[in-house]
Amino acid sequence: MTGAHRASPHVPPMTSILWLRRDLRLADQPALTAAVRAGPVIPVYILDDETPKHRRMGAASRWWLHHSLKSLDADLRKLGSRLILRRGNAADIIPSLVNESRASAVHCIRHYEPWWRNAERALKDKVNLVRHHGNYLMPMGAVTTGGGAPYKIYTPFWRALSRHMPPPVPLPAPAVMPAPDVWPSSDTLDDWGLLPTKPDWASGMSVMWRPGETGAAQRLNDFTDRARLYDEKRNFPSTDGTSFLSPHLHFGEISAAQAWHANSAMGGSVENFLKELAWREYAQNLIVQYPYYGSQNAREKMDALPWRDTRDPAVADDLRAWQRGNTGYPIVDAGMRQLWATGWMHNRVRMITASFLVKHLLIDWRVGEQWFWDTLVDADYASNAVNWQWTAGTGVDSNMFVRIMAPLSQSEKFDAAGYIRRWVPELADLNAPYIHDPGEYGRLPACYPAKIIGHRDARDRALAAYEVLKR
Repeated sequence: MTGAHRASPHVPPMTSILWLRRDLRLADQPALTAAVRAGPVIPVYILDDETPKHRRMGAASRWWLHHSLKSLDADLRKLGSRLILRRGNAADIIPSLVNESRASAVHCIRHYEPWWRNAERALKDKVNLVRHHGNYLMPMGAVTTGGGAPYKIYTPFWRALSRHMPPPVPLPAPAVMPAPDVWPSSDTLDDWGLLPTKPDWASGMSVMWRPGETGAAQRLNDFTDRARLYDEKRNFPSTDGTSFLSPHLHFGEISAAQAWHANSAMGGSVENFLKELAWREYAQNLIVQYPYYGSQNAREKMDALPWRDTRDPAVADDLRAWQRGNTGYPIVDAGMRQLWATGWMHNRVRMITASFLVKHLLIDWRVGEQWFWDTLVDADYASNAVNWQWTAGTGVDSNMFVRIMAPLSQSEKFDAAGYIRRWVPELADLNAPYIHDPGEYGRLPACYPAKIIGHRDARDRALAAYEVLKR
């Protein structure tokens, strides 16, 4: 045998577990790509309400999750695979699955919410956990100042991030999915009770959304045709100027890199859309630095602001009016009703409704953040917290509290008449300018409430509260 070529010994394929969370897709899924390369793959989703504790998914997100998992399982079955479902603490269930399947590795995409970072740390001591970058344009911590520190302010963060762009070309979905010889047992999706039943309040969501990777691709294609006009149309709630990609991005049915590459060359004002992708990135960057951003003021001096107490019946009534869209401010009410019906709200209107709660009603931003957490299909811990703290003036990079948004003039400025007619049918017969402020013009219908507080009175109360901080 001297001088002859000796064949390499056969290396048996290694079974891997693919641990899925907010990355429910097959294309541009680096954890999946690596697992397929190694051998048989067991895709697993764990409904873990224990690890996030009080940050368990809200009701609207659970509706979306049901349909997204159903879609993903169907896509996997076309490749000869399937989705294994388990419920409980991920740090306990993953090692149990490894023992059951004799898997050699657990592949996953890194997640940056504080509870998932804790779970990943716990699992590293129990299993061969292989983490991949894939949910964002850049790994968190990769974009830093010249001194190596993470950014706290968005604008310099965007400038630094843009120097690394574009992101790598998205990976294709696998053509085949090697299956294990024996599949682990799985829960049944319907048994998880993620869908509302008594009553079924999600009918409007079913009309508006198609959760899953196919639905995400359709939204992306639809938006790409309009991307060049993004800045001109995104602030007008009566038009379709936004991308509607936020829930698909949140659940990882499409990657940020896919959204970037599909739109970056469209010209016009598309850069403003890319900056929105960067804002999402920036928000994740902040929660890595400040894990409790969703519950604590980033500016400590704002802790002394005297919010109105929601245990007071009058304040509770104001909060309920805001939640139900009965404040007497048409643009605010339209937004809150759109949120309840569809699980989503136009971005400009999100700012208006958030500002109204914080400054007109002087109710703590955390109350609003929790309401959005439960009612948004795109309820993202980082983005939700950063946006609310920006509005409230409590964030590390935020609007000043004393800058109080005027909802009535915002409604007229951004031509919200059509939007109001759709979501506040009591006002459907009114034309502009009356529809923006029917009480001011003496056109208030009997079936629509008067303003719960006047704009000037609300502004004076908010400024007086802010004066407390100076003392």
